[in-house]
Amino acid sequence: MFRFFDRKSYSPREKVMFRFLRRSDLFHDLTDDELATFIPHLHPRRYLQNEAIFFRGDPSQALYIIKSGEVKLNLDVEDSFEELITLTRGDTFGDNAILEGARRNFNAIAASEVCELWVLAQVNILEIFEEEPQIKAKMALAFAAYYDRYVRHIVKAYRNNFGFFNLGEAYLSAKREKNKN
Repeated sequence: MFRFFDRKSYSPREKVMFRFLRRSDLFHDLTDDELATFIPHLHPRRYLQNEAIFFRGDPSQALYIIKSGEVKLNLDVEDSFEELITLTRGDTFGDNAILEGARRNFNAIAASEVCELWVLAQVNILEIFEEEPQIKAKMALAFAAYYDRYVRHIVKAYRNNFGFFNLGEAYLSAKREKNKN
């Protein structure tokens, strides 16, 4: 179904797209042939400033790659929002769409006047993973490495701001959630 592995050459436009995708940790270690399996499933989408792309708690139904513009990731805390980061061209977000049944951990809002994204639906990702397990393995390793760095930084921030939040409760909640399933 997704077999492009017999192909030996790609158009200049495809090669540009491969370089663009490799800016993301998730796609960085994939070969041109492996990246080619995603190209037909990338759909352009435009958002206007302050338009919500997704909200915390939503099902993770797509992975997003910023073609142009900026996206702000934030957390809603009581009646306000705490900004996490502003992402720009080439950045990916919604990475947990590679995990079946995942939900969004934060809000994503278009920050620039116009924000153009490439959208990769989770259903397509999971189909590719089913057909091409080596792609799934590479992307799962990249995802795990990203989350390892992320958790290290959370722990470092916690140590530097002791008492800001109850880190022990976060681990206990994760264990409870796992035991429910």
